[in-house]
Amino acid sequence: MPLPPETPDLDVLDLLVAVAETGSLGQAAQRHGISQPAASMRISTLERRLRLVLLERGPTGSRLTTAGAAVVTWALPVLDAARALVDGVTALHAEGTGRLRVAASMTIADHRVPGWLVALRARSPDVRVALQVGNSEHVAALVQGGSADLGFVEGPGVPRGLRSRVVESDELVAVVAPGHPWARRRGRLSMATLAGTPLIMREPGSGTRDAVWGVLSRVREPAPPAAELGSTAAIKAAVAAGEAPTVLSRLVVRGELEDGRLVAVPLDAEPALLRRWFRAVWRPEAPPSGAGAALLAIAVRR
Repeated sequence: MPLPPETPDLDVLDLLVAVAETGSLGQAAQRHGISQPAASMRISTLERRLRLVLLERGPTGSRLTTAGAAVVTWALPVLDAARALVDGVTALHAEGTGRLRVAASMTIADHRVPGWLVALRARSPDVRVALQVGNSEHVAALVQGGSADLGFVEGPGVPRGLRSRVVESDELVAVVAPGHPWARRRGRLSMATLAGTPLIMREPGSGTRDAVWGVLSRVREPAPPAAELGSTAAIKAAVAAGEAPTVLSRLVVRGELEDGRLVAVPLDAEPALLRRWFRAVWRPEAPPSGAGAALLAIAVRR
């Protein structure tokens, strides 16, 4: 069955998704290597093809309409499927054996990489994988320096000098000890109150730290951290002991929320504000191929 004539091109769908991810038509244009007027023209062509208004354009910038947000939601699996197709073809052309050097931030290494590697081993049992774990800044440095072929990072943006691809979204959640006053409050906690409260945070260079700081900075200048700890395990233990609140990935605190050691605090922020992206990163001159392309395809599909 042929595609309907109003079917949009993948490139312009990817551009619209980039607007959603960056919050800016100009930044989306920069990511795609085109000018902002060219990006605006492509979005206008898409709007005419779909007969929908996707962006509200104003003197202070552009933002997605309700229809635009819906189109982005539908576009994401289409783009993922197209990329998986290309990755799969690349993997078929590449060698199935060899050594793959992977670096991953702590959250991704703990909660996503093991499953990916199991799937990769089932597909390519001869591939030997060397995994290094650190914060996102350290992972980016390993990839930039050529010590890792493929990296996986968290945070609000793409590390300088690297190419990237979003593999998954992640939800940030504010948590406290069961005895903390916020655990018993009614209604949602304001983002201004959260930003003005000293929190226990990861160390500078952590993708989680950067993401949380970026979210809070949209409301007001965040209060200085109550403490800076180098691992999520240490942070969770400190929060459970009643030291101070924190904001972490829901993946990281899922077990503690289920057994009651920590309590999630509802916030008055829009859900999109509390979402961040897990990204695969690589050097522009060394795009993923062979086992690297296969692992990337697995990460996207999972």
